[in-house]
Amino acid sequence: MASVYAEDYQYVISMLKKARKDRGITQVQLSEAFGRPQSFIAKVENGERRLDIVEFLHLSRLLNLEPSAVIDKIYRKREPLKL
Repeated sequence: MASVYAEDYQYVISMLKKARKDRGITQVQLSEAFGRPQSFIAKVENGERRLDIVEFLHLSRLLNLEPSAVIDKIYRKREPLKL
């Protein structure tokens, strides 16, 4: 992942993966609840496929992960533009 946002995106993915594992949910169980194949979850967790914001929100809900906590950490890394 060559994006300047790679570290932030890896944080998002690591939080989703941690939430899944902490709750004892398999990739298969999550993929079935999400309505996608297991390979989708594997590709997301391996960084082969990026999530959009709506997918992130749905996965967060399924995993009982508060999305604002994840987003807030990234959001607070930058200062607002001063005009």
